[in-house]
Amino acid sequence: MPAVRILLVTQMWPTAATPELGSFLVPMVRELRAQGHEVDVAAIGRRGGSPLKYARLAGRAVAAARRRRPDVVFAHFLFPAGAAGLAAARAADAPLVVMAHGQDVANCDRRAIRAVTAPVVRGAAAVIANSRWLAARLAAHFPGVEPEVCDLGVDLAEFDPGTVAPAPWPGDHPRFLCVGALIARKNVVALADAFAALGRGSLTYVGDGPLRAELEGRPGVMLTGRVAHDAVPAWLAACDVLCQPSAIEPFGLAALEAMAMERTVVATTQGGPPEFVTPEAGVLVDPADPAALVAGLARAAAMPAPNPAARAAAGAHGSARQAARMAAVLARAVGR
Repeated sequence: MPAVRILLVTQMWPTAATPELGSFLVPMVRELRAQGHEVDVAAIGRRGGSPLKYARLAGRAVAAARRRRPDVVFAHFLFPAGAAGLAAARAADAPLVVMAHGQDVANCDRRAIRAVTAPVVRGAAAVIANSRWLAARLAAHFPGVEPEVCDLGVDLAEFDPGTVAPAPWPGDHPRFLCVGALIARKNVVALADAFAALGRGSLTYVGDGPLRAELEGRPGVMLTGRVAHDAVPAWLAACDVLCQPSAIEPFGLAALEAMAMERTVVATTQGGPPEFVTPEAGVLVDPADPAALVAGLARAAAMPAPNPAARAAAGAHGSARQAARMAAVLARAVGR
């Protein structure tokens, strides 16, 4: 495949101050570069601030497009980064490829957001969704759009159980781990309640958010706060089971990373996880069923730890393979 000059535009990108922000995009960029493609990044690297930061993102993206003359603009998140990407693509007279990640599609339930997202989706040469589940919801908002399905994948070298030393874990086995924001969508309180009902082991949350206070002080539960993405493999190495029983999970990267680390997972039935969590790799649970969640924890704890079948299933989603698929979509957009 010929090398492609790519301008990546995103509203989330890690920095020294926020090393976990948008870190899921880094392996894809690294793999695209390793495969010979040139990638420049126009991004927002901080949380909060005025909405004017999105206008500044658009300005930086347009300036980069005029300066670098990319073959294609690759925007992540439909809006507002997708709108910035569309402006950059027009400035460079290049095609736009935009990738939906989840919340950006859910936001389209609101008429105003759907209205400003429509020009991005309609103006893109290709639209990518990270799961079939998400693609169906995106197509429902924008009839006639046929998203490509391709996830970001997992770096199988970074998440290699043979090379990662486990983080210190003071609790008993079975050791349950939850990685992600402490928010309602992640179902973190229901997970803590199910763990209490199970009555054994220990549960660690890696992440932070507004529900932290509802989890603090519970017996057997530890909270680490936010950690850099490169610290996550060590926590996965220390656990027996990764838990992601979200109310909705458009893809489920934490579950995939755990599987790459040979860890059994408990994952939601609502969203992307059923597309890659095999029966040998973990347990799928209805997030609205407390009894099912307790039973799922018990079943997962009885599965092998480590679990080589989980890594075998994750192998189909290696970041190198997924980046090559992304590059093929980008190359097709350039060739149109």
